[in-house]
Amino acid sequence: MSTTHSSTVSGAPCASTSASDHAAVRQVAVRLTAVRRTYAGSVPVEALRGVDLELVAASVTAVMGPSGSGKSTLLNIAAGLDVPTSGTVAVGGHDLDTMSADALTRFRREHVGFVFQGYNLLPHLDVLSNIALPLVLAGRGLDAAWTAELLDLLGLTGTEHRRPGELSGGQAQRVAIARALVTRPAVVLADEPTGALDSRTGQQVLDLFLGVARRLGQTLVIVTHDPSVAAATEEVVLLADGRVADRLAAPSAEQVSDRLLALGR
Repeated sequence: MSTTHSSTVSGAPCASTSASDHAAVRQVAVRLTAVRRTYAGSVPVEALRGVDLELVAASVTAVMGPSGSGKSTLLNIAAGLDVPTSGTVAVGGHDLDTMSADALTRFRREHVGFVFQGYNLLPHLDVLSNIALPLVLAGRGLDAAWTAELLDLLGLTGTEHRRPGELSGGQAQRVAIARALVTRPAVVLADEPTGALDSRTGQQVLDLFLGVARRLGQTLVIVTHDPSVAAATEEVVLLADGRVADRLAAPSAEQVSDRLLALGR
């Protein structure tokens, strides 16, 4: 049976806490408090129903659940791409609900990276220009040394001047990951990042993605339907009917599958 685990960090360490204990205490990177999201229509849809969730800095978390459980809505709200109907969202200690639309856009560009299943690369731009896009929009210059390192880490060296149409699916997704990482964001959110790839390519991309995020000490949240992807993370948050149904610490793919079945996948 999987062990339920919480990543909540409460309070600061006392004065007598040892150096090793200090190192173990990490700040909360993403906090959702009583978050609800209702979409209006002839029949209103409650995508999230009072979600409370805290994820500590430098953690790697998978978000899973049956279809319609609220996974993508949670990710979009954590990224500031959508706003909750009620409740509060904080990323890196910054309350998103207090920001103006312009301030939120700037914050997102500088502190949050987002990877989409469909890559979302601009077809008329080459690899280097696609990667640099968040910096261009923020009015910042490209750090040549960092970009070269990122290209090397993701196995993209030599593809800088290719257009998206000249790339394989795996290469295109690695470019999308590089674009999400180029600003060195504290939090990276990924929606089915390997969903459009075959299993072998998907595993290669996932390994690279996790390796780079961990090396940079970034908080990574991955929405996925694949138990093997979830098993590569530190914790799995399971949603059902717009609520957090369970949290599993470092489960196997089989344990994730069993829990999903129990939730009515």
